[in-house]
Amino acid sequence: MGFSIGCSLGSHVLVRNTGKFPPSCRKERLNLSTMCSEFNKPCKIRVSLCKSELVDFDERTSPTEIRKEIGRCYELIHRLGRGVVYLGSSRMGPDHPHYSQALELGREVANLLDCTSWTGAGPGLMDAATKGALEAGKPVGGFKIAKEAGEWTASNFHSYLPSETYLTCRFFSARKHGLVDAAVRSSCSDRTAVVALPGGIGTLDELFEILTLIQLQRIGSELPVPFLVMNYDSYYQKLLDFLGDCENWGTVSKGEVASLWKICENNSEALAYLADFYGLPSSGEERREVSLHVQIE
Repeated sequence: MGFSIGCSLGSHVLVRNTGKFPPSCRKERLNLSTMCSEFNKPCKIRVSLCKSELVDFDERTSPTEIRKEIGRCYELIHRLGRGVVYLGSSRMGPDHPHYSQALELGREVANLLDCTSWTGAGPGLMDAATKGALEAGKPVGGFKIAKEAGEWTASNFHSYLPSETYLTCRFFSARKHGLVDAAVRSSCSDRTAVVALPGGIGTLDELFEILTLIQLQRIGSELPVPFLVMNYDSYYQKLLDFLGDCENWGTVSKGEVASLWKICENNSEALAYLADFYGLPSSGEERREVSLHVQIE
């Protein structure tokens, strides 16, 4: 696997493969000087010599390599089962109030829907949803990337999940395919959902991509998939206001976005919505009564 050297030329970037990675990779970075041929001027380039941080240029442009990784994502989903997909910030740690809310939601939704919980297998709110599902004793799966936003070091390994329950993706496109497919409903017995927790650029990227797939009916699901946006402490309010402005400008049809998702101010609203969507008892007490009744019969 080679590493790439490039130099910026205004809005253009020259990239070429220069060789192989050294056998011992220690996350070191190297400042190199080369000549920008167009201007015949030296320019300094900073490149990483760590294979875990870069994807070889030839592999990144190879549809075969990407297709293989998508296939591995689908295999993992087939093995663990589809379920609830959580999108959310990697930066909101255990000391953030949204972390405890996300953990509670992950636990209660896993109990309610009795399905696999899927995340990006990263820190922050993804970690909270994962731990919540584990507390409920339900299966979890994840599509990890080596380095999340805000992290200084890259790692292909999760700190506590068994290796057979997550996949470290090299390609964002493959990761997105996995996150989407994990929420697909192919039969009435499938209980899936997409839950957007508070997050930054990456979360918004995933949120709007899935929203677009639902809007254009290209998500690949035979049955509707509930899409919940957790508006904790009005986190998404300005975004919702902007979408309202889009309606006023005519770039979005009136009521179109509101029909595609459910805005939830708290966990209780989310649980009640999912229970109603799937025709399930909404409270823990009611679920226990149903379980007892089934056992008696």
